[in-house]
Amino acid sequence: MFKTLVNAFKVKDIRNRIFFTLGILLVFRIGCIFITIPGVDAATIQATLDSILGTEANVLLGMFSGGSLEQMSVFALNVTPYITSSIIIQLLTIAIPALEELQRDGEDGRKKMNAITRYVTVLLGIIESAGLAISLQQANALGTDANALTVVTMIITLTAGSTLVMWLGERITEKGIGNGISIILLINIVSRMPNDFSNLYTMFVKSQFKDAEYVKGIGAILVIVAVVILTTILVILLQDAKRNIPIQYSQKMSGRRMVGGRATEMPLKVNTAGVIPIIFASSLLSMPAMIVRLFKINITNKVLQEIVSSLSQDSWFTKAHPWGYVGLALYVVLVLMFAYFYTSITFNPMEVANNLKKSGASIPGIRPGKPTQEYLEKVLKYIIFIGAVGLVIIALIPIFFSGVFNAQVSFGGTSLIIIVGVIIETMQQLDSKMLERNYEGFLK
Repeated sequence: MFKTLVNAFKVKDIRNRIFFTLGILLVFRIGCIFITIPGVDAATIQATLDSILGTEANVLLGMFSGGSLEQMSVFALNVTPYITSSIIIQLLTIAIPALEELQRDGEDGRKKMNAITRYVTVLLGIIESAGLAISLQQANALGTDANALTVVTMIITLTAGSTLVMWLGERITEKGIGNGISIILLINIVSRMPNDFSNLYTMFVKSQFKDAEYVKGIGAILVIVAVVILTTILVILLQDAKRNIPIQYSQKMSGRRMVGGRATEMPLKVNTAGVIPIIFASSLLSMPAMIVRLFKINITNKVLQEIVSSLSQDSWFTKAHPWGYVGLALYVVLVLMFAYFYTSITFNPMEVANNLKKSGASIPGIRPGKPTQEYLEKVLKYIIFIGAVGLVIIALIPIFFSGVFNAQVSFGGTSLIIIVGVIIETMQQLDSKMLERNYEGFLK
């Protein structure tokens, strides 16, 4: 990775793209930290969001927004509307045939799909900013002088901010090093990590050094570093893991020569759904508690209270909440379900089998057509389960330490999966750009 970055700086065009990307990210972070909505108190907003959403959901939103939501800056919604829009459009492609056709139309179809995603992003920005502004106004978090004009101004500002974030991400994709929205999300997560490590130091190390317990302090540092390194290694292994399906192309007569007959491989990623199952499962489990807080529902039944509280990650692995393991079990089941569901949307074995048959390719020992489809489905079921179990283990590591040792941090398995995935994909894009540059130089 380091060698790729060094070689990239040696090429003027790629070096300019890197500097352009850094400039865009600098503008973005300035907007996140320093350009706040006038007349809004960040501390009051944070306390109100904790009471409405709950600490767990607020921490997740804080991770995606890079702290801009806590500051209530113009970029408070950040990449959330765009990511939600992209997921919705992906899900709708299996329900709406017109969208499925666009997805297959190559470059023109991709451009139209991107345009639809932008429109849905703006619509979601309006809905999310309206919900946020109205909720804060009803909770008296916008000050005593807040009125309808204040709410409307906030809705316009937040929607414009989320649209500008989307535009900045697209500029990185077109004129920078690519993966614009993903890189912005990466910067959001990384920007939270110094504060998280500071909290860990204050919680587990500082008190030991203060009491001259240097051995315990150093031991705590080593444990923290070991857990982070172990989790990162597991994430890298999960992200790189793949099952290679051998593909054999049949020989054809072209003129007087036989062409084809080459052998290749089709890689199937073990973690085909990425971090989506974790996000879906966490969001679904946080909804009941969020609804209770938002509508101020008073639950008198103790069993029902325990069930609702067990859905929160704060109650998992803690002795004070024995019911928490019910929510933990449900979380594992949801991650497995969403892993299979999302993979079924993004990878169609029937379509792949038909494409292989049309191109004169086959899997050795497997007949083309229906048998190939059944073989791919069988392989997918196996590797999806392995990937989903890996996701669960990585996601539960920080939750375990949070429940047992009360180590409250915003980054964890989800964050590391995003960070590693974006870095690997970005490095691959830089490699491809340098390879393309070498070919151009050779042709000239």
